[in-house]
Amino acid sequence: MGTSRRRGAGQGGSALLAVLWVSAALAAIAFSMSSTVRGETERTSTSLDGVRSEYLAAGGIWRATDELLWAVQNPNGPGLRRDAAVANFTFPSGVVRVDIVPEAAKLNVNMAPPEEIYRLLIALGQDPARARGIALAIAGARSPAGAGAPNLSATPSFSARHASFEEVEELLQVPGVTPDLFYGTYLPSPEESQGPRLTRRPGLEDCLSVFGSTDRIDANGAAPAVLAAIGLSPDLINALVERRRAAPLTQGQLSDFMRGGGVAGSRLRVGGNSIVTMKATGRLRLQNGQLSDLRRSVGAQVKFMPPGYDSAIHILRWYDTIWSN
Repeated sequence: MGTSRRRGAGQGGSALLAVLWVSAALAAIAFSMSSTVRGETERTSTSLDGVRSEYLAAGGIWRATDELLWAVQNPNGPGLRRDAAVANFTFPSGVVRVDIVPEAAKLNVNMAPPEEIYRLLIALGQDPARARGIALAIAGARSPAGAGAPNLSATPSFSARHASFEEVEELLQVPGVTPDLFYGTYLPSPEESQGPRLTRRPGLEDCLSVFGSTDRIDANGAAPAVLAAIGLSPDLINALVERRRAAPLTQGQLSDFMRGGGVAGSRLRVGGNSIVTMKATGRLRLQNGQLSDLRRSVGAQVKFMPPGYDSAIHILRWYDTIWSN
């Protein structure tokens, strides 16, 4: 009888241990499932917020477009100025910042002389030998084959069309033009700087355009690298950038400011911005009233048409994703 009691107690202990293991396994499965569900819920919420932020940014594009059109038709009216570089909008669902970049502030990629492209590449951080090679490659890619243009393609997966660039993104097919050079990159800020630790260096897309200027450059929107490309001295570039931060220059103010600027100074003007690229970044407003850390940016290339056309605004390109400040 004692043996039976011990056997029964042993079996009861084994059953209890099995129940404990099964309970632990079920708890682990439940914990894993709850973590998965929570993660999926958060991802879904983030995805939804991303879509809402994208539509919020798109709304900022359309509002900025309407206000700029109003500024063109009513120069002294309220709202954005025609030469505005930034627009900030507040909506019930969040805020939007719109950067407005006139194409007239860029060099024309199909017409800029190789020496200007060379100076532009130097200003964008390329060493002289590499800058010279890329400038010649760009000149060769846009020139008719057999017209004396060098063919610098080094066994690419495609050959140059030897015709004018139809889109500025075609520069990525030119030997030596890397994504960092085209789109821009981030560099460590100077040690004495009190701002962010990284500073963005612009790329070719910020300085060249198929709609860019073939003569004079808009002084209020031109990137410092573009100002260097047309021959302005570093001191004059810094002074101009600092001056226009306070407010966009008028033509009269620009003429006074650039007096003594020489030939390079005569390359600047104010206005001529019938085509602009808008880059909008949206941030949602949370239930507690604070702004979300999540951001989404969209862009559009907009042409304001002269009177007599069926539509006063033509959207030339739309960017579902774009870099923006």
